[in-house]
Amino acid sequence: MIASEAGRPQLMGVLNVTPDSFSDGGRHLDAVAAVRHGVHMAATGADLIDVGGESTRPGATRVGAADQLLRVLPVIRALASELPADCRISIDTTRSEVAAAALAEGATIINDVSAGRDDPGMFDLARQSGVDLILMHMQGLPQTMQDAPHYDDVVREVRDFLLARARAAETAGVSRSRIAIDPGIGFGKTKLHNLQLIAGLNEFVSTGYPVVLGASRKRFMGSICNVAEHQELIGATCATTALGVLAGVRVFRVHDITENRQALDVAWAIAQETSHKS
Repeated sequence: MIASEAGRPQLMGVLNVTPDSFSDGGRHLDAVAAVRHGVHMAATGADLIDVGGESTRPGATRVGAADQLLRVLPVIRALASELPADCRISIDTTRSEVAAAALAEGATIINDVSAGRDDPGMFDLARQSGVDLILMHMQGLPQTMQDAPHYDDVVREVRDFLLARARAAETAGVSRSRIAIDPGIGFGKTKLHNLQLIAGLNEFVSTGYPVVLGASRKRFMGSICNVAEHQELIGATCATTALGVLAGVRVFRVHDITENRQALDVAWAIAQETSHKS
């Protein structure tokens, strides 16, 4: 299981080996720099390192499996030998070919933003390998998802979608205990949709699947805080982490480990004290 129900929630460090990711594109395209950053994130409190070779920012174009493999495999191979034994590696991809190669190099989690829709082979791979699988909601595709996102009830619709995809994975033979769900903050959502999803995190937690929250440095918070630069949204991200802990979220996908570690630990201590008194 990606995160136990009883244990402290986990931090997943974002490691984009891409030239065009929305917040850190190009910073870790060099494999040596990427490995160094991954090791640093683990040293400062990351429980998981999520390695991706394809940007899914709004408007991004698709990257073929061959290019993704060239970007991520050297990084995963090195991280597998350099990270502490208790820090796991996740591969962020929608392609089973990339995921399979990453697992062979030491990754133990598949993070699929298409929830298995892009590649029918992803569920079979997850079943055969027995690894953890994160299923995320996205309305549309990265190229078009922010054009005009619409929902009648965003929390209900995203929750129902994730439940349907989780059940499809289980039908394909993936163990329920290996599945986590992610509401996909910023993926085909307006600012209001994102706020409603975070306010309704308990609805996702109540499904019984571990919930992953990826709100780190997202643009919608910049409009609230009157901040234009993604790197200036660390405090805003920490707010979503603290709220997520109190709602029962199990994994937080973030760029800034030290600050979010503090937010998580304090919120977790509060949550534990609250549970002891109830």
